[in-house]
Amino acid sequence: MNMNFLKQAQELQQKIKKIQDDLVNKSATGSSGGDMVKATVNGRHELIDISVAKEVVNPDDIEMLEDLIVAAVTDAMHKMDEVIKTEMAKVTGGINIPGLEVPF
Repeated sequence: MNMNFLKQAQELQQKIKKIQDDLVNKSATGSSGGDMVKATVNGRHELIDISVAKEVVNPDDIEMLEDLIVAAVTDAMHKMDEVIKTEMAKVTGGINIPGLEVPF
């Protein structure tokens, strides 16, 4: 096996580990209902904040509020996925390597 290839693989692994460590400090916020519900996730896809405007809290329509929360969290997750793809592209030079993702 080519020693240069092994060295490059180790360097790539270290860069991915750094991205993984750095992503926990990044966040993405998604919203729904015209920003009435906002959800923020970190780079580990952990929900770290949620805000709900009191105008959308209707005891007679809990299902609508639940749908808005799900939509806001989903939006935040998609936005974080884009952040992760951008960070990974910096390491891979924009080359899409199947199966290469930030493992948690």
